[in-house]
Amino acid sequence: MAKAPEKLVDADVAQAIVSGAHGDPFSVLGIHRRGQGFVLTAFVPGAERLTVLGPSEIAAVPQEGFPGLFAAEMPAREPYRLRAEGHGTVWEFEDPYRFGPVLGELDEYLLGEGTHRRLWQALGAHIVEHEGVSGTRFAVWAPNAERVSVVGDFNIWDGRRHPMRRRGLTGVWEIFLPGVGEGTAYKYEIRAPGGQILPLKADPVGFGSEHPPRTASVVRDIRGANWGDADWMAERAARQSVDAPISIYEVHLGSWRRAEGGRMLSYLEAAGQLVDYAADMGFTHIELMPVSEFPFDGSWGYQPVGMFAPTIRHGTPPEFRALVEAAHRKGLGVLIDWVPGHFPTDPHGLGQFDGTPLYEHADPREGFHQDWNTLIYNYGRTEVANWLTSNALYWLEEYHLDGLRVDAVASMLYRDYSRKAGEWVPNKDGGRENYEAIELLRRVNSTVYAEDAGVMTVAEESTAFPGVSRPVHQGGLGFGFKWNMGWMNDSLDYMAKDPVHRRHHHHQMTFSLHYAWSENYILPISHDEVVHGKGSMLGKMPGEGADKFANLRAFYGYMWTHPGKKLLFMGCEFAQGREWNHDASLDWHLLDHPLHSGVQALVRDLNRLYRETPALHRNDTRPEGFLWLEATDADHSIFAYARRGRVDEPMVVAALNMTPVERRIRLGFPAAGAWQEVLNTDAEAYGGGNRGNMGGVITEAIGWHGQEQSALVTLPPLSTVIFRQG
Repeated sequence: MAKAPEKLVDADVAQAIVSGAHGDPFSVLGIHRRGQGFVLTAFVPGAERLTVLGPSEIAAVPQEGFPGLFAAEMPAREPYRLRAEGHGTVWEFEDPYRFGPVLGELDEYLLGEGTHRRLWQALGAHIVEHEGVSGTRFAVWAPNAERVSVVGDFNIWDGRRHPMRRRGLTGVWEIFLPGVGEGTAYKYEIRAPGGQILPLKADPVGFGSEHPPRTASVVRDIRGANWGDADWMAERAARQSVDAPISIYEVHLGSWRRAEGGRMLSYLEAAGQLVDYAADMGFTHIELMPVSEFPFDGSWGYQPVGMFAPTIRHGTPPEFRALVEAAHRKGLGVLIDWVPGHFPTDPHGLGQFDGTPLYEHADPREGFHQDWNTLIYNYGRTEVANWLTSNALYWLEEYHLDGLRVDAVASMLYRDYSRKAGEWVPNKDGGRENYEAIELLRRVNSTVYAEDAGVMTVAEESTAFPGVSRPVHQGGLGFGFKWNMGWMNDSLDYMAKDPVHRRHHHHQMTFSLHYAWSENYILPISHDEVVHGKGSMLGKMPGEGADKFANLRAFYGYMWTHPGKKLLFMGCEFAQGREWNHDASLDWHLLDHPLHSGVQALVRDLNRLYRETPALHRNDTRPEGFLWLEATDADHSIFAYARRGRVDEPMVVAALNMTPVERRIRLGFPAAGAWQEVLNTDAEAYGGGNRGNMGGVITEAIGWHGQEQSALVTLPPLSTVIFRQG
């Protein structure tokens, strides 16, 4: 005979279970030894009767006063299913509380230590077969929570139904839910210290998300990628070295091009259209603005919530992988913007994740970003640093991405970034450097380069912080490259001047060569230059009509011959006239106009020349790759310089005329003989006047510009002319 119900489940325990207040549900639910026998306890809200289906059927006893709570004496600890009846419905299911833990001891050890390099393999939602049953295991870090539950349509979003198991002292909670699979939306319901139920939280290590404005995480199976890019991966290190030609096309996937009806392109559509276009234009890389899931379109992805989830706006994880593989098959690398500097305050995000400032600092002087109304990670917390480091590695490993461009590095490096006196907390030595953020960046770079030396990390860093792209073992931050923001600001300020005034600002075009070798630089003309009222690249240029285009073409000639790798934001390659709008496609119809298609043709040819001419890229980061020929002719706004590769490779000479007056000048050349005019931004094909040097010049033994050889050359108005030896 069954014992009285009250003796099977203690009343206080029963109350804690049915109210969702029990912090250790696995100690109660499922089968547990009781004296000489076993007792099965199950909580099934809505059930009026419950039957245990094992070798025999056993009717569970409802626990009086606690609706939905049942208990049954069991002959042994053995596998079982449950059959519930209630409200005219019968349903059978596996009981999650009959299954043992999923995380292994090594996972638990590394999680506790904060050194789990592949954190995503332990945390998050993983489709698995566990103890012979298919389902999904969930694991989440919430060390201060009193209780954590997985909720979704599968349990009517009721946090009482699937509370999780706490794993020792790691702060991690886990559960295996049988029958839950691909495409299932879920969140975590967390009972904070003191009993408060928090707003439902998305999974910090979720691999998928719902379509905005919905905010749940989605179970995605990221196992079993069948990559076909082995050739690219084998060659990648050489293609991404400081000696390689690197020309990056920066893209916002939501607005590069729209499909019929204004719909955003899918990853699969981009795998055809975008990849083919970037390859045709001669770029070596595509850089995608953030693809980590984000709630607000207007943030362009720079306020991410789902750091492990490719945004569903364009498709699923396998479809994102297909985009990357398509690029690799075309010989294009793929970089993404990575945002470890801050995160938004959306209630389903990381803020106050377990009811405490878990990922962020408690003190707003350290943990709140005034510029962006966002939260700043607590980089000094071991688990947070581990989470970020693992996230960086995740994108490179799981999606074969070729590198990360790290956003807003300066905001991480300095505790007083954009803060007034009294609004920030000094470091332990009383200074402004953020030691913890510096250590995090070093850890990230050391980790990803140790795993694969062929990747590249790029810092968007706007200050003179030393050694950004120097190895960690040499005291640097360990990035592969750094954006040259100084070059960008100076050169664009110069180009915006009316040519009659440029002679007073000549140094703005030469100053960058004073520090060009201090870092491994990328020259960026990014989205930041064509938003927030800054206008388009074409709009920055002085003059009217054709003169604007001539200025822009001359600038691009300067950019592609200046030391440093190249980055150009989408639309700039065909001189889009209006400022970038993230809600609409680029103005592709402008290519019907010869001046716009001419700029596009110029960029295509500059990329080709840059890739095919070692002198223009091999020594981008070394002073032996550059020689000034004319740096001081401010009165005529003329600049000339040589670019050099190895001694056996043809040299290049670039000459710039930044006035609207044609110049006939004598130009020194670093070697005797014929010099071919390989590109002239005034060519008719680019929309220019076709003035130049009839295909090239032959030097004569007249010393000029410090060289033993020289030639008379024609510099068209507002132009860059490029000569190559031989």
